[in-house]
Amino acid sequence: MIRWPAEDIWEAVAPLLPGFTVEVLPEIDSTNSELMRRIRAQRAEPTLLVAERQTAARGRMGKPWQGERGASLSFSLAMPLAPAEWAGLSLAVGVTVARSLHPDLRLKWPNDLWLADRKLGGILIETAALQDQRHVVIGIGLNILPRSGEGLSTPPASLSELRPDCDAPQALRDIAAPLVRAVQRFEHAGFAPFRLAFDDLDLLRHRPLRLSDGTAGTGDGVDDDGALRVQTATGLQRVTSAEVSVRPVEPSGG
Repeated sequence: MIRWPAEDIWEAVAPLLPGFTVEVLPEIDSTNSELMRRIRAQRAEPTLLVAERQTAARGRMGKPWQGERGASLSFSLAMPLAPAEWAGLSLAVGVTVARSLHPDLRLKWPNDLWLADRKLGGILIETAALQDQRHVVIGIGLNILPRSGEGLSTPPASLSELRPDCDAPQALRDIAAPLVRAVQRFEHAGFAPFRLAFDDLDLLRHRPLRLSDGTAGTGDGVDDDGALRVQTATGLQRVTSAEVSVRPVEPSGG
Protein backbone atom coordinates (compact mmCIF):
# COMPACT_ATOMS: atom_id res chain seq x y z
CA MET A 1 0.00 0.00 0.00
CA ILE A 2 1.31 3.42 -0.96
CA ARG A 3 1.17 6.02 1.82
CA TRP A 4 0.48 9.41 0.26
CA PRO A 5 1.20 12.61 2.23
CA ALA A 6 -2.24 14.08 1.42
CA GLU A 7 -2.71 15.78 4.79
CA ASP A 8 0.77 17.32 4.78
CA ILE A 9 0.25 18.67 1.27
CA TRP A 10 -3.16 20.05 2.19
CA GLU A 11 -1.72 21.84 5.21
CA ALA A 12 1.01 23.40 3.06
CA VAL A 13 -1.22 24.45 0.17
CA ALA A 14 -4.61 25.32 1.71
CA PRO A 15 -3.41 28.70 3.07
CA LEU A 16 -2.32 29.60 -0.47
CA LEU A 17 -5.39 28.25 -2.24
CA PRO A 18 -8.70 28.50 -0.34
CA GLY A 19 -11.01 25.53 -0.86
CA PHE A 20 -8.10 23.30 -1.88
CA THR A 21 -8.49 19.52 -1.68
CA VAL A 22 -6.20 16.53 -2.23
CA GLU A 23 -7.59 13.33 -3.69
CA VAL A 24 -5.84 10.01 -4.40
CA LEU A 25 -7.41 7.39 -6.68
CA PRO A 26 -6.11 3.85 -7.24
CA GLU A 27 -6.89 4.05 -10.97
CA ILE A 28 -8.45 6.39 -13.51
CA ASP A 29 -8.24 7.02 -17.23
CA SER A 30 -6.41 10.35 -16.87
CA THR A 31 -6.14 12.82 -14.02
CA ASN A 32 -6.20 15.70 -16.49
CA SER A 33 -9.29 14.34 -18.22
CA GLU A 34 -11.08 13.84 -14.89
CA LEU A 35 -10.40 17.38 -13.67
CA MET A 36 -11.45 18.83 -17.03
CA ARG A 37 -14.71 16.86 -16.76
CA ARG A 38 -15.30 18.23 -13.27
CA ILE A 39 -14.72 21.82 -14.34
CA ARG A 40 -17.13 21.46 -17.24
CA ALA A 41 -19.66 19.99 -14.80
CA GLN A 42 -19.22 23.10 -12.63
CA ARG A 43 -17.24 21.26 -9.96
CA ALA A 44 -14.31 23.61 -10.04
CA GLU A 45 -12.80 23.61 -6.54
CA PRO A 46 -8.97 23.73 -6.53
CA THR A 47 -7.85 20.12 -6.52
CA LEU A 48 -4.69 18.05 -6.56
CA LEU A 49 -5.70 14.70 -8.04
CA VAL A 50 -3.25 11.79 -7.83
CA ALA A 51 -3.72 8.47 -9.61
CA GLU A 52 -1.65 5.44 -8.68
CA ARG A 53 -2.33 4.12 -12.18
CA GLN A 54 -3.67 5.80 -15.31
CA THR A 55 -5.20 3.78 -18.14
CA ALA A 56 -5.40 6.53 -20.78
CA ALA A 57 -2.92 9.19 -19.76
CA ARG A 58 -2.08 11.80 -22.37
CA GLY A 59 0.94 13.88 -23.19
CA ARG A 60 1.47 16.77 -25.56
CA MET A 61 -0.07 16.35 -29.03
CA GLY A 62 -2.15 13.46 -27.73
CA LYS A 63 0.78 11.12 -27.19
CA PRO A 64 0.12 8.38 -24.63
CA TRP A 65 1.90 8.43 -21.27
CA GLN A 66 2.51 5.16 -19.48
CA GLY A 67 2.60 5.01 -15.72
CA GLU A 68 2.32 2.09 -13.31
CA ARG A 69 1.56 1.98 -9.59
CA GLY A 70 4.66 2.76 -7.56
CA ALA A 71 6.92 3.07 -10.59
CA SER A 72 5.68 6.51 -11.61
CA LEU A 73 4.07 9.65 -10.27
CA SER A 74 0.98 10.91 -12.09
CA PHE A 75 -1.04 13.86 -10.82
CA SER A 76 -2.88 16.94 -11.97
CA LEU A 77 -3.51 20.29 -10.32
CA ALA A 78 -6.68 22.26 -11.11
CA MET A 79 -7.09 25.86 -10.00
CA PRO A 80 -8.57 29.13 -11.22
CA LEU A 81 -6.05 31.23 -13.12
CA ALA A 82 -6.26 34.56 -14.90
CA PRO A 83 -2.82 35.65 -16.10
CA ALA A 84 -2.46 38.59 -18.46
CA GLU A 85 -0.64 36.24 -20.84
CA TRP A 86 -0.61 32.43 -20.83
CA ALA A 87 2.55 31.96 -22.91
CA GLY A 88 5.41 30.41 -20.97
CA LEU A 89 3.33 28.69 -18.29
CA SER A 90 4.62 25.21 -19.15
CA LEU A 91 8.19 26.52 -18.91
CA ALA A 92 7.53 28.09 -15.51
CA VAL A 93 6.01 24.81 -14.30
CA GLY A 94 8.99 22.88 -15.66
CA VAL A 95 11.45 25.14 -13.85
CA THR A 96 9.60 24.61 -10.59
CA VAL A 97 9.37 20.82 -10.91
CA ALA A 98 13.01 20.43 -11.90
CA ARG A 99 14.25 22.64 -9.08
CA SER A 100 12.05 20.81 -6.59
CA LEU A 101 13.47 17.40 -7.52
CA HIS A 102 17.19 17.59 -8.40
CA PRO A 103 19.76 20.08 -9.77
CA ASP A 104 20.86 17.69 -12.53
CA LEU A 105 17.48 17.76 -14.26
CA ARG A 106 17.10 19.76 -17.46
CA LEU A 107 14.14 21.05 -19.44
CA LYS A 108 13.43 20.26 -23.06
CA TRP A 109 11.24 22.96 -24.52
CA PRO A 110 8.32 23.21 -24.18
CA ASN A 111 7.26 20.73 -21.51
CA ASP A 112 9.60 17.78 -20.82
CA LEU A 113 11.99 17.00 -17.98
CA TRP A 114 15.17 15.25 -19.07
CA LEU A 115 18.17 13.68 -17.41
CA ALA A 116 21.07 14.08 -19.85
CA ASP A 117 19.54 12.93 -23.18
CA ARG A 118 16.75 10.79 -21.73
CA LYS A 119 13.21 11.79 -20.84
CA LEU A 120 12.24 11.59 -17.18
CA GLY A 121 8.81 13.19 -17.32
CA GLY A 122 6.40 15.54 -18.99
CA ILE A 123 3.90 18.30 -18.40
CA LEU A 124 0.47 18.74 -20.00
CA ILE A 125 -1.43 21.99 -19.49
CA GLU A 126 -5.09 22.45 -20.42
CA THR A 127 -7.59 25.21 -19.71
CA ALA A 128 -11.36 25.42 -19.43
CA ALA A 129 -13.82 28.25 -18.87
CA LEU A 130 -16.50 28.13 -16.20
CA GLN A 131 -18.87 31.07 -16.39
CA ASP A 132 -16.59 34.12 -16.40
CA GLN A 133 -13.60 32.40 -14.84
CA ARG A 134 -10.76 30.50 -16.49
CA HIS A 135 -9.34 27.37 -14.88
CA VAL A 136 -6.07 25.60 -15.59
CA VAL A 137 -5.32 21.90 -15.27
CA ILE A 138 -1.62 21.08 -14.98
CA GLY A 139 -0.77 17.40 -15.43
CA ILE A 140 2.63 16.01 -14.48
CA GLY A 141 3.95 12.51 -15.09
CA LEU A 142 7.34 11.33 -13.83
CA ASN A 143 9.25 8.05 -14.02
CA ILE A 144 10.21 7.19 -10.46
CA LEU A 145 11.69 3.75 -11.19
CA PRO A 146 13.41 2.49 -14.36
CA ARG A 147 11.08 1.48 -17.17
CA SER A 148 11.39 -0.22 -20.52
CA GLY A 149 12.21 1.94 -23.51
CA GLU A 150 10.50 -0.39 -25.97
CA GLY A 151 8.44 1.53 -28.48
CA LEU A 152 9.69 4.91 -27.28
CA SER A 153 11.49 7.38 -29.53
CA THR A 154 13.47 8.69 -26.53
CA PRO A 155 15.10 6.40 -23.95
CA PRO A 156 13.51 6.89 -20.51
CA ALA A 157 15.26 8.06 -17.37
CA SER A 158 14.03 7.70 -13.79
CA LEU A 159 14.26 9.79 -10.65
CA SER A 160 15.71 6.79 -8.81
CA GLU A 161 18.97 7.32 -10.73
CA LEU A 162 19.40 10.65 -8.94
CA ARG A 163 17.54 9.96 -5.69
CA PRO A 164 17.47 6.21 -4.98
CA ASP A 165 15.47 6.67 -1.77
CA CYS A 166 12.81 8.95 -3.26
CA ASP A 167 9.44 7.29 -3.95
CA ALA A 168 6.36 8.75 -5.62
CA PRO A 169 4.83 10.14 -2.41
CA GLN A 170 8.06 11.96 -1.50
CA ALA A 171 8.36 13.41 -5.01
CA LEU A 172 4.78 14.67 -4.79
CA ARG A 173 5.49 16.23 -1.38
CA ASP A 174 8.53 18.01 -2.83
CA ILE A 175 6.61 19.40 -5.82
CA ALA A 176 3.10 20.30 -4.64
CA ALA A 177 3.44 23.51 -2.62
CA PRO A 178 6.24 25.02 -4.76
CA LEU A 179 4.10 24.33 -7.84
CA VAL A 180 1.10 26.22 -6.47
CA ARG A 181 3.29 29.14 -5.44
CA ALA A 182 4.92 29.23 -8.88
CA VAL A 183 1.60 29.19 -10.72
CA GLN A 184 0.33 32.04 -8.57
CA ARG A 185 3.52 33.98 -9.23
CA PHE A 186 3.08 33.36 -12.95
CA GLU A 187 -0.47 34.69 -12.74
CA HIS A 188 0.78 38.01 -11.37
CA ALA A 189 4.11 38.40 -13.17
CA GLY A 190 4.07 36.09 -16.21
CA PHE A 191 7.08 34.17 -17.48
CA ALA A 192 9.65 36.93 -16.84
CA PRO A 193 10.58 35.85 -13.25
CA PHE A 194 11.29 32.33 -14.53
CA ARG A 195 13.25 33.12 -17.66
CA LEU A 196 16.77 33.18 -16.22
CA ALA A 197 16.13 29.94 -14.36
CA PHE A 198 14.84 28.35 -17.55
CA ASP A 199 17.99 29.48 -19.38
CA ASP A 200 20.10 27.64 -16.80
CA LEU A 201 18.08 24.43 -17.32
CA ASP A 202 17.59 24.70 -21.10
CA LEU A 203 18.59 21.38 -22.68
CA LEU A 204 18.36 22.77 -26.22
CA ARG A 205 20.43 25.93 -25.82
CA HIS A 206 23.41 25.99 -28.23
CA ARG A 207 22.54 22.48 -29.49
CA PRO A 208 21.83 21.37 -33.05
CA LEU A 209 18.07 20.88 -33.46
CA ARG A 210 15.70 19.47 -36.00
CA LEU A 211 12.08 20.63 -36.11
CA SER A 212 9.27 18.31 -37.12
CA ASP A 213 8.85 20.25 -40.37
CA GLY A 214 12.42 19.33 -41.32
CA THR A 215 14.03 22.66 -40.46
CA ALA A 216 17.51 22.38 -38.94
CA GLY A 217 19.15 24.93 -36.70
CA THR A 218 20.74 25.67 -33.34
CA GLY A 219 18.91 26.42 -30.12
CA ASP A 220 19.21 30.04 -29.04
CA GLY A 221 17.20 30.09 -25.83
CA VAL A 222 13.69 31.47 -25.43
CA ASP A 223 12.01 34.85 -25.79
CA ASP A 224 10.30 36.77 -23.00
CA ASP A 225 7.05 35.05 -23.95
CA GLY A 226 8.59 31.56 -23.83
CA ALA A 227 8.85 31.04 -27.59
CA LEU A 228 11.85 28.93 -28.65
CA ARG A 229 14.50 30.73 -30.69
CA VAL A 230 16.23 28.68 -33.37
CA GLN A 231 19.06 30.01 -35.51
CA THR A 232 18.62 28.54 -39.01
CA ALA A 233 20.37 28.97 -42.35
CA THR A 234 17.77 31.60 -43.26
CA GLY A 235 17.90 33.48 -39.96
CA LEU A 236 16.28 33.43 -36.55
CA GLN A 237 13.04 31.47 -36.30
CA ARG A 238 10.62 31.70 -33.38
CA VAL A 239 8.79 28.49 -32.55
CA THR A 240 5.68 28.15 -30.39
CA SER A 241 4.48 24.92 -28.83
CA ALA A 242 1.44 24.82 -31.10
CA GLU A 243 3.49 24.70 -34.27
CA VAL A 244 6.13 21.99 -34.26
CA SER A 245 7.99 19.56 -32.06
CA VAL A 246 11.72 19.80 -31.56
CA ARG A 247 14.37 17.13 -31.24
CA PRO A 248 18.02 17.63 -30.29
CA VAL A 249 20.45 15.92 -32.66
CA GLU A 250 24.13 15.11 -32.58
CA PRO A 251 26.42 17.68 -34.25
CA SER A 252 26.97 15.21 -37.07
CA GLY A 253 23.21 15.31 -37.75
CA GLY A 254 22.62 11.71 -36.60
